[in-house]
Amino acid sequence: MEKLNKGLSQRVNLAGVKFALQLFTTKRRNALAHVGVKNISAVDWSKVKASGFKGCVFDKDNTLTSPYSLCFHPEVKDSFADCIKAFDGKVALLSNSAGLSQYDPHGEEANAIEKKLGVPVLRHKKKKPAGEPGLLEKHFEAQAHELVMVGDRTFTDVAYGNSLGMLTVKCEPFTSKGENLFVKLARKIEALLVLLLRAAGCKPPQHDLVAREATLATFTKA
Repeated sequence: MEKLNKGLSQRVNLAGVKFALQLFTTKRRNALAHVGVKNISAVDWSKVKASGFKGCVFDKDNTLTSPYSLCFHPEVKDSFADCIKAFDGKVALLSNSAGLSQYDPHGEEANAIEKKLGVPVLRHKKKKPAGEPGLLEKHFEAQAHELVMVGDRTFTDVAYGNSLGMLTVKCEPFTSKGENLFVKLARKIEALLVLLLRAAGCKPPQHDLVAREATLATFTKA
């Protein structure tokens, strides 16, 4: 099976919509990622690990694979392997469909991804950006702020990671092919929000493991 059930991941995330509204007001900083890259191949995982982080949580679609695919995108396959090596295998996927009790109650989709990609898929009850810090802490045996969240969406992945105190890495999507109109519209709104916040001088939440003078080069390849 090369494609996953599209219906599961194309449903409107009402929790995400509610959280997104807060990103315009009281939680503005949570909309800004600590690190922004084209894709994870630009990240130096050894630098991230050396800063004190103990594990990485990845979104799947448009972060590691093309949407609904069960194969790594060729541009990031090697980098993901480097990440696994740097963190001694302490890497997992967190999806808003696979492993989510609402859409994948028996874990069939999660099992298919684990079998094909060879990485654990976290079983969870809430859709990103709603947080379940205990889930992460139990799986990684680390505090949430010692983990890294990597994804392509501002209103879900970045907002989720920042709300839990994680280091957030924002990637650009590989493609918009196959995405529904809601997701495409959400991306435009996300981009506009980030542009406005940066223009207003807003910065990502301060992280205990990241020096205030840190720059993009702190975590990316030379």
